[in-house]
Amino acid sequence: MGKLEGKVAVITGGSSGMALESAKRFVEEGAYVFITGRKQAALDEAVRLIGRNVTGVRGDAANLDDLDRLFDTVKREKGKIDVLYASAGTGDAAPLGQITEHQFDTTFGLNARGTLFTVQKALPLFNDGGSIFMTGSVASLKGFPGYSVYAASKATLHAFARGWLNELKGRNIRVNVLHPGPIATPMQDQVLTPEAKKMFESLIPRGTMGRPEEIAAVAVFLASDDSSFVNGLELSVDGGFSAV
Repeated sequence: MGKLEGKVAVITGGSSGMALESAKRFVEEGAYVFITGRKQAALDEAVRLIGRNVTGVRGDAANLDDLDRLFDTVKREKGKIDVLYASAGTGDAAPLGQITEHQFDTTFGLNARGTLFTVQKALPLFNDGGSIFMTGSVASLKGFPGYSVYAASKATLHAFARGWLNELKGRNIRVNVLHPGPIATPMQDQVLTPEAKKMFESLIPRGTMGRPEEIAAVAVFLASDDSSFVNGLELSVDGGFSAV
């Protein structure tokens, strides 16, 4: 029997990268998974790759109407949630002095505001004893030039987790933050130049980027009862990147 047998999981931003790999693993471990993505073609391809026990719901986690549609679908099809992996996020580089109002609003609108309302709108469907975890970033633990807005939006998530776990302790719902390090994903290809990739790899003790499946393995841990005594944690999965 799989580690997530019989559980219902929701993964936002699950149409690519780390979240897609996690969705695949969740299904392999026995879960039924709902994934979201903003582009229908990518979402359809993700559903095809996962293959079974999955529903794709197109939507933007920064759009509250889209979130309502997501959880209406979950309620209609399964009626409950055991695991919420709030992974949808964004972030562009801009140094202090060049940060625009649009960049700030877009980054915080999805990473902080979108995550908050994703969790809040999921709660009426949540089973007691469930697991909530959010995709943070090791950028919030270090000081990378140009990424202060992105880092601040991700640092917000641990503040959320500390408050929410106290508010949800009567229901035994755990809240954690998974901080990926540099991971080889399609999104990374869009935001990092080859030179930047080499620079980041030089800061990882093993000298190579992380792989989406390495994040997925930790996501399964946080989703499963194996992490039943893990609550309020910022878990860095970065090959030692943030420790050196």
